[in-house]
Amino acid sequence: MRPDARSKTDGTFDYASDLRLPGMLWGHTLRSPHPSAAVRSIDTTAALAMPGVAAVLTAADVPGANAYGLITADQPVLAADRVRYQGEPVALIAADTLDLARLAAEAVAVDYETLEPVTDPEAAVAAGEYFRYQPVRLGDPDAQAAAVVIAREYAVGMQDQAPLGPEAGLAEPAPDGGIRLHVATQWLHSDLEQLAPCLDLPPERIHLEMSGIGGAFGAREDLSVQAHMAMLALHCGRPVKMMYDRAESFLGHVHRHPARMRYEHGADEHGRLVYVKARIVLDGGAYASTTDAVVGNAASLAVGPYEVEHVSVDAWGARTNNPPCGAMRGFGGVQTCFAYESQMDALADALGLHPLELRRRNAVAQGSKLITGQTVDARDPRRDRPGGAPFSPLADLLDRLDALPAPAPAPTARPGGSGDTTRGEGVRRGTGYGVGLKNVCYSEGFDDHSTASVELRLEDGERVARVHTAAAEVGQGHWTLQAQIVRTELDVDRVELAPNDTRIGSAGSSSASRQSYMTGGAVRAAAVAVRALAAGRDLADGPVEATRVFRHRATKPMDPVTGQGDSHVQLALCVHRATVDVDVELGLVKVVELACVQDVGKAMNPLALEGQIHGGTAQGLGLALMEALLTDGGRVQNASFTDYLIPTALDMPPMRIELVENADPDAPYGLRGAGEPPTLSSTPAIVAAVRDATGLPLTRVPIRPEHLTTGRLP
Repeated sequence: MRPDARSKTDGTFDYASDLRLPGMLWGHTLRSPHPSAAVRSIDTTAALAMPGVAAVLTAADVPGANAYGLITADQPVLAADRVRYQGEPVALIAADTLDLARLAAEAVAVDYETLEPVTDPEAAVAAGEYFRYQPVRLGDPDAQAAAVVIAREYAVGMQDQAPLGPEAGLAEPAPDGGIRLHVATQWLHSDLEQLAPCLDLPPERIHLEMSGIGGAFGAREDLSVQAHMAMLALHCGRPVKMMYDRAESFLGHVHRHPARMRYEHGADEHGRLVYVKARIVLDGGAYASTTDAVVGNAASLAVGPYEVEHVSVDAWGARTNNPPCGAMRGFGGVQTCFAYESQMDALADALGLHPLELRRRNAVAQGSKLITGQTVDARDPRRDRPGGAPFSPLADLLDRLDALPAPAPAPTARPGGSGDTTRGEGVRRGTGYGVGLKNVCYSEGFDDHSTASVELRLEDGERVARVHTAAAEVGQGHWTLQAQIVRTELDVDRVELAPNDTRIGSAGSSSASRQSYMTGGAVRAAAVAVRALAAGRDLADGPVEATRVFRHRATKPMDPVTGQGDSHVQLALCVHRATVDVDVELGLVKVVELACVQDVGKAMNPLALEGQIHGGTAQGLGLALMEALLTDGGRVQNASFTDYLIPTALDMPPMRIELVENADPDAPYGLRGAGEPPTLSSTPAIVAAVRDATGLPLTRVPIRPEHLTTGRLP
């Protein structure tokens, strides 16, 4: 059973929004209503005069550097003379109650000079306003002749991570003038690295401890409440709690990058790819966040797991006055996967081939090179097989997917739900496929590492192990995995988990499908060391402890001109088959079934792993059919769960899942990161199924009912 299962079931689990301390104040952030404006002045007099208001802080009160960022420190803690997106923090208020803090924020008078926002990412790129440009060049695509050419443009909307738990935390001043933060985050040590310069404090006087996290999916990689509540607590000398409401949460964290993409695929008469050209423009919004790395992923994964000798890819991350975008499950691979898989379907249709057959003919295999020149190392699990073609993990997954039974032909429920919206006259069934290739762990030369400490002691005659890491448990089941590893290596039944905090070295972020690989590797290394130290020793003489740092093999940055280089540590494959019923007269879609086959390397915990596949698939379904954060002139139009729709249990269909275990010999236990790949392949599979049912090209997600009834895209 998961260590947090009982408390989350009976309601006693403390999420960050549940935290309280005696004498605490409530903090609130005043945010800009404008996507682009100069700040002429800020008058806090009226707010400070309100009884119960303890502080109103502006940019002038930031103790240290007024800038932070995950990769580039370009985002102000509080806007000084300019705001660059709707929702940018301008002032902070601490008061006796949250309602009072919000009222005081309304009393702060900010004189803005509104400016014309830049909201078109293509125009921003043309003007040289972008965070990163990354090309990939291979061969000479312009010199190639092809029997079939497919050229289309694709668009992906701005998806929100939509964690059910809002951003929240509690800051308490320390006796030494430092600060203690209880916060829901994905990377404690990155928070610490960014906070120390802003607070003008040495890192050793800032202690961060993980609080209960109500979902993440990338939304908690960037700072949210951390610097603001720390500033208020230090200024007031009292604990300060901050908690966003839903509307503020939509404005207060990054989103998935919207994308505009133009792809051209050329193939010979047998369906083999001859060349691929791609132009990819991702909208990074106002500040950098992780756009640099997202662009690298989009460029390197732009063609997917297919062999092609001639490639031209150009990828940009535009700087606009739209909401900042950063990490979300899939991290640059989701956008390009929708485009290249749609292209493969169009090629198959033009050539009269089954979609799976076209993919088999182009599938990478052992020894193949990706478009960055990185060699596919897919050791044949049937090593005793003599001769034959090199093993293709993708072809193997496609064969397994094809062998899975199809759902019953008769619909069990019509599109539109239980309201009997449709009588079924216009319902058509469709089937579609999707393939996703996702990198695991951090890429392009990043010093990706994780630290773990394991202690073995004797307590009442029983051997007890204790594990200490800074790894964020964001719902993926990593606490369970840590305990499993220690039980396996030390042969103990009782394993305790120390609080995740900054008193131990970094575990890196709970993102990039990396924690099982990286922190799992560190926990294993520490446990193995403890086992060696404890051999022949009587634990009655005292505990045995070891701390180990785990690193994966080195990677290289992508070449800035050619995009070549071994930039990724590990690659993961997932394939989906979607079956849908579409009412073509009303534009309603019901996903009848989703089948999935995924190479997981080694299934460490099959039940938790299947949960990850269900969750990733649900987010892919959301992007395909319903999820888009809408903006108009840089202003968010639907910052609520009333208007921003996410899949519920009624929207998720039954799933058939097959786990394939082609062990990676370089990874701990042979495992392969598994949390993100289903998000890539599920979206194009669902859209392909809707295309099959309707005959419409459908080059934009999410699909809206009007796209199906009119055939027109906005």
